[in-house]
Amino acid sequence: MDISATQPVRIDGKAFASRMTTRLGTEVVEVITNTGHVPGLAVVLVGDDAASQVYVRSKHRATLTAGMRSFEYRLPSDSPETSLLKLISDLNADPAVNGILVQLPLPQHLDPAVVIEAIDPAKDVDGFHEINAGRLATGQDALVPCTPLGCLMLLQDHLGDLSGLHAVVVGRSNIVGKPMAQLLLGANCTVTLAHSRSRDLPSICRTADILVAAVGRPEMIRGDWIQPGATVIAVGINRVSHGNQTRLVGDVAFDETGHVAAVTPVPGGVGPMTIACLLQNTLTAFRRQNGITA
Repeated sequence: MDISATQPVRIDGKAFASRMTTRLGTEVVEVITNTGHVPGLAVVLVGDDAASQVYVRSKHRATLTAGMRSFEYRLPSDSPETSLLKLISDLNADPAVNGILVQLPLPQHLDPAVVIEAIDPAKDVDGFHEINAGRLATGQDALVPCTPLGCLMLLQDHLGDLSGLHAVVVGRSNIVGKPMAQLLLGANCTVTLAHSRSRDLPSICRTADILVAAVGRPEMIRGDWIQPGATVIAVGINRVSHGNQTRLVGDVAFDETGHVAAVTPVPGGVGPMTIACLLQNTLTAFRRQNGITA
């Protein structure tokens, strides 16, 4: 396939997230003025996973930048589940905390399903609680997982109305794949939810007007799997060895996408949107808890 003739539009998630954070900062000032209360986000980190520590620091900085209160709780990696559940119960009852996020992955002795279900659904700004998942699946208002919400925003900003487009989502996780499919259905797309075990996955991908790759496998989606003119959202971020160094790559072979209409780069595409949408979910949760309509 000759991919050198054209260059796709790079969908700049970093710039979009920056504009979104600025707008959210203005809205936060308004709700503080009107209510006298500051929206608050609590982030819980168990253990010392290096990547998780980076994410938590990024979330802390972004929360403060948006004018919200940031609460951090760090527990030792050998903390018993009872201690974590007690902390979550306390945060559920704390009126200063409007959103609760427990950073994943957790140490192996902790059950993430039990931990997620302990969070008050009204404060579940990750959107992982089964009540929020169920509300999303049935078309009701819900706190939506941040990464797929950010993907949808980028798609609508670039394409406008998504009605009637065929969207293929590769990946079936509860965190990205499944909620992404539900959001695209809500935007009136025709949706195919595929995964690594789908038969003839390349052929399925070639039918997509919108291709969302969320499998967590570096450059699994090749250029000849994608039809000319498609819009590609590369969700996964993978660190791979390159000589004596490492580099970040997506689930899509970016260098082979010269024939597509638009693509998100890695890094700088979906990643920044996740934190921006976390802030939006926190503000949404604050408004709902205080009876404020946006």
